Amino acid sequence: MKFGVFYEMQLPRPWGQNDERQLYQNALSQVELADKLGYDYAWEVEHHFLEEYSHSSQPEVFLAAASQRTKHIRLGHGIIQLTTNHPARVAEKVASLDLVSNGRVEFGMGEGGSITEIGPFDRAMEEKRPVWEDAVRAIMPMFKDGGCEYDGPYFKFPLRNVLPKPVQKPHPPLWVACSQLETIEMAGRRGIGALGFQFLSAEMAHAWVHAYYNSFVKRQDKLGDYQSNCNIAMVSYFMCAETDEEARRRADGVTFFQFSLAYYSGSRNRLRAAPGTVSLWDEYNKWKRENPEAADRALRGGLIGSPETIRRKLHRFKESNVDSIILLNQAGRNTHEHICESLELFAKEVMPEFHALEPAHQVWKQKVLSGEIQLEDIDTTPFKERQGVGKGVTIDRLVAAS
Repeated sequence: MKFGVFYEMQLPRPWGQNDERQLYQNALSQVELADKLGYDYAWEVEHHFLEEYSHSSQPEVFLAAASQRTKHIRLGHGIIQLTTNHPARVAEKVASLDLVSNGRVEFGMGEGGSITEIGPFDRAMEEKRPVWEDAVRAIMPMFKDGGCEYDGPYFKFPLRNVLPKPVQKPHPPLWVACSQLETIEMAGRRGIGALGFQFLSAEMAHAWVHAYYNSFVKRQDKLGDYQSNCNIAMVSYFMCAETDEEARRRADGVTFFQFSLAYYSGSRNRLRAAPGTVSLWDEYNKWKRENPEAADRALRGGLIGSPETIRRKLHRFKESNVDSIILLNQAGRNTHEHICESLELFAKEVMPEFHALEPAHQVWKQKVLSGEIQLEDIDTTPFKERQGVGKGVTIDRLVAAS
């Protein structure tokens, strides 16, 4: 099992003059530390206009800076929005980052989360998926030597040589964001790595991992001529401390993450409140005061706890054969000091045991891909709901009038 760190660049109100600068500098220091501690991946999102929830609109800038402060850690676009970026610009960004990082890029692709994000770029929610598919078909030939042209339903591109070319051949590994559980099966069918949020149980993980691998092996239908990437990664809320109680105390930002995610992802085709008219941090604290049991329950999920508690949870997910766990530590007002201490304690007390299991996992994976191991086709219907903090609670009071 491999491990990564994950960044949305959350910044709850009120905002001080230097808060965004400090946020970025702290995150860079955390990635540098993660590299020294032996973590495998650092993932950075792309979001637009999502106040407080994500101040990360140009992930390639952050990842390029991180590349100069690290030596080994893989640098992941988690993800580039193909609905709000031209295919040629995407290919240029990915190749340039691959060059400055000496071939350490993971190329994650996604559609964008709501009308708040993609509306200003003249994209409708109803066309997100076909635009994404068209962009994938347009981008892949751009990584090859020589020129290429493309004529699709959403993108037209004349004969040009898109430069530079990436270090990794034929291109960096491909991933797709799986914010909706059904997208996990789609990722396998398209031969692309799946980046998904945490499963609610080991049983849910088991079912969806089986669905992914069976689609990858039995029903693969790629969008173009690209190298398949068979991997499924799970993003999990995370805080490691000496005791469970201390970890939960330090991880309060996790419930804010879930609350603000629900605000921006619920009813995705509606307008949100006008900029600056809602403090999600204030609304979250009101919700927390009114729903103490739900807030406490949220902190008992994910990988939040002592090394022994996290170790026990990871062993359950190991049995599902998830390829990697991506640890979401930077959330809400979680402090830089606690994030660093969490990364250090986990790397010392937990990570080596699961890193040691990676060779056996790769043997299992090769047997699945070769057909030597046949995985059961599990019905995923009972595992299609993923409830989060804030869903249906405060959100309706925060929406703009439509």
